[in-house]
Amino acid sequence: MDPDPARGTVTAAELAGFFGETLDAGRFADYCPNGLQVEGTRPIARLVSGVTASLAFLRRAVEMQADAVLVHHGWFWRGEDPRVIGARRERMRLVLEHGLALFAYHLPLDAHPTLGNNARLAAVMGWRIDGRGGEHDLVFWHDLPAPVDAHDLAGSIETALHRSPLMVGAARRPIRRIAWCTGAAHDWIGQAIALGADAYVSGEIAERTTHEAREAGIVYLAAGHHATERYGVQALGSHAAAHFGIEHRFVDDDNPV
Repeated sequence: MDPDPARGTVTAAELAGFFGETLDAGRFADYCPNGLQVEGTRPIARLVSGVTASLAFLRRAVEMQADAVLVHHGWFWRGEDPRVIGARRERMRLVLEHGLALFAYHLPLDAHPTLGNNARLAAVMGWRIDGRGGEHDLVFWHDLPAPVDAHDLAGSIETALHRSPLMVGAARRPIRRIAWCTGAAHDWIGQAIALGADAYVSGEIAERTTHEAREAGIVYLAAGHHATERYGVQALGSHAAAHFGIEHRFVDDDNPV
């Protein structure tokens, strides 16, 4: 699979500058470095995006002759074991041996008002963004035109994301205001409550989330960390491809969590 000769190329520095400016990445205090995490060895004509820089994703990117990869979950997370051993060594070997540039954007990609994970989840679900709140304005909300049953809301999420959400809390409560934050934002349920939500959607769930939802009288739906965060990286990759005239492909290394 050779790159389209009609396509252009871009340097890693140019692409990093474009991503950083687009996402206003510098304003976020994050759990990992945002931006270019590994330098590549060549101009970029083919960009491959995915949710996580897993070994399976990287192997597929190499098969697709990628020059660079763009992910939401990159490397070098705060507090993790820094040793280059085991699976970490193999991931790094693959990237370095094949000269790939690795770009990763975490909170900046969640927050962007049109390209971010929360915005793109809203587009997939057909939810208008009526407001935002919480830390970094990362909790979005929408007022439905008419109340819906919680089970019907869960069904619409399953249809759109191809993943059955786990629902806890006040399942008999009519839903008028929905709040959401993708990924592992279950501990922000209090921020959703403060925004007046009847239902809060995120990716993951903890044991305590059930009690918090029940005691607050809110519906909580865990729709999958991966499933809720497949869309921002695709939008950002396509945005960069259109701007620079390069090729962009998305690889979904599916994850049930």
